[in-house]
Amino acid sequence: MVRAKKIDRFFNYLLSMSLNLKASANYFAEYKLKNVSDLVIFAERMKEFETYGDSMIHDLISELNNAFITPIEREDILALSISMDDILDGLYHTAALFEMYSIIELDDYMLTFVDAIKNCVTEIDAATKLLSTKNWLNLREHAIKIKEMESDCDHILRAAIKHLFTTQKDPIRIIKYKQIYEGLEEIADSCKAVANSFETIIMKNA
Repeated sequence: MVRAKKIDRFFNYLLSMSLNLKASANYFAEYKLKNVSDLVIFAERMKEFETYGDSMIHDLISELNNAFITPIEREDILALSISMDDILDGLYHTAALFEMYSIIELDDYMLTFVDAIKNCVTEIDAATKLLSTKNWLNLREHAIKIKEMESDCDHILRAAIKHLFTTQKDPIRIIKYKQIYEGLEEIADSCKAVANSFETIIMKNA
């Protein structure tokens, strides 16, 4: 019987981080906000995802400091893990903003952002699985898709802010919504940073 090749422990860390990230993005996108009390539950659950991600980063860094050999360069493992963690941080930060501002209805721009981020994270998860088997050729395709979706988010941000200043007269509402739009776009930027990390790894190893 042929045994499956054992996955390196550092790739297992990245796979676990990716799985946590995907679960958090799916929860963020699919949780239904009906009233203000839902916002507390929403933010607390997102904080749990973020805290778990931080604990994995801590453990990974400890392992890297003690490892003599790594499957790819240690700085690339660290850069990839930190950029994935930045997405988690951004999702939690945005959930906290929703709670702080008591926003339970996402407008069409926010929903489009969230859908794009969820799709980016799906690509990140698929790419991480390919990374763990060093499937460099197919990995590149996912990195390209992530960067294309991040580019779309740039256009969404411009359209959202233009619409906000054109239609909204309440300065407080403008401040709140602009901050959320920009926060969501920053999450998309973090997704692009993950794609860049993948491409750096491909360049060095393919």
